[in-house]
Amino acid sequence: MKYIRFSKLLFFPLIFLLISCGSARITKNSIKIKFLDEYIIPADYEFEGHLVGGLSDLDYDGTYFYTVTDNPRNPVIFKFSIPIENYKIQDIVFDEAIKIHSDTLVFDSEGILYHPDSNVFIVSSEGSINNNKNPFITSLTGEGTVIHHFELPEYFSVSNEKGLRHNAVFEGLSWNIDKEGIWAATELPMISDGAKPKLYKTYSPVRFTYFDTAGKKPIKQFAYKLDRLRKVPLLPFSINGLSGILKIAPHQFIVIERAFSAGYGSKGNRIRLYLSDAREATNTLYMKNLRSNKKAIIPAKKQLLFDFKSVKKHLSHGFIDNIEGIVLGPRLPNGNQSLILISDNNFNSFSNQINQVILMEIIEN
Repeated sequence: MKYIRFSKLLFFPLIFLLISCGSARITKNSIKIKFLDEYIIPADYEFEGHLVGGLSDLDYDGTYFYTVTDNPRNPVIFKFSIPIENYKIQDIVFDEAIKIHSDTLVFDSEGILYHPDSNVFIVSSEGSINNNKNPFITSLTGEGTVIHHFELPEYFSVSNEKGLRHNAVFEGLSWNIDKEGIWAATELPMISDGAKPKLYKTYSPVRFTYFDTAGKKPIKQFAYKLDRLRKVPLLPFSINGLSGILKIAPHQFIVIERAFSAGYGSKGNRIRLYLSDAREATNTLYMKNLRSNKKAIIPAKKQLLFDFKSVKKHLSHGFIDNIEGIVLGPRLPNGNQSLILISDNNFNSFSNQINQVILMEIIEN
C-alpha cells in the first residue's frame, strides 16, 4: 500500500554549512527545503517474522537505511533501502532484521547509529524509570550483541530522585561531523531541571551530551529549551518533547520537536523542525540542576525551520504522525541532497497511527 502526494514548493532560508554523515555535502550558505513525497508502510507488514512498527530514529550508510523498534520485548534493528525515482519513493525494500540480544537490559530503543567500517551499531535506550531500570547507550556488533556501554553522568541514573522522567530520556542520537563522537539528547527536562512544556511559556531545558566514541565517556553538554505547546488538548494529556536530532555542522543541529495534544485522535500531533546553534552555549555537563543555575546558563539558540502543519493537506491521511527519525539520504537526480524522516506508529496501541516515511529535498541557493 503506497500513498504519494506532491506539494507546492515550501522555502525556508537557512544560514549555515550543512554536512552529512556520509559523503554528501551542501556547500553554499543558504538553502531551501521542499516537501517531495510520502510513503506508508502497512501497519500489518511483517519481515522475517517481525511486525514492522514502533520505528525510532534513522541512520544511512550510503546504501542502506537502519531503524530500530522501541519494543522492549522484541528489540529489532531493520536494514532497508529506499529506491527513489522522479523525486518519489518507489518502495521500501527490507533487507535484514537483526535481533538485539540481551537478557538483562531493557531496550526501549529510541536512537540508532551505524558505522559501516567497523560494522558496529550504537543504540540508546530510555530504560524504564518507573521500574528502576536505568537508561543507557551501548554499542552492538552487526549481529546485535552488546559490546560496550557508554559512561553516563550520575544524574542520568534512576537513583536520582529528582532526575529522569519515565519514557522521556535519550530520544535523540546523532553522529558528530567527524564521526569520532556522538550526541545524545533527552526528550523532556529532568525533574530538577525544569517543567514539562505547557500552553504558556515554561523553563523546559533538555540536555544534549557529547560522548567520545573511543573512550565511551561524556565530554561536554549544552541545554536546549523546548517550545511551548501549540494545540489546546481536549482531554487531560499533552506533551511537547524532543524526538530526534541530526548534527549538520560543527555547532548546529536540526531538532525534531514532537507535540501531542489528546482528544484529536490521530491528528493530535504537531511536528516542527528547528535549527539549533550551540556555538555560544554554556557547558552544563557538571551541573546537576539547571533550574537553579538558569541565570548563569546560555542555552543553544534556535529558530523554526519547518512546521508540518503547512503540508498536512498533501499527506495521504491528512496528518503528520509521530516523527522520531531524521537523516540525510542520497543525492536526488538533480544533485540536491535528500532528507528522510520516519514515524513511530506505537504499534497502534493508542490510536490509528501509521508508519510514515517522508522525503524532502534540500535546495542550495
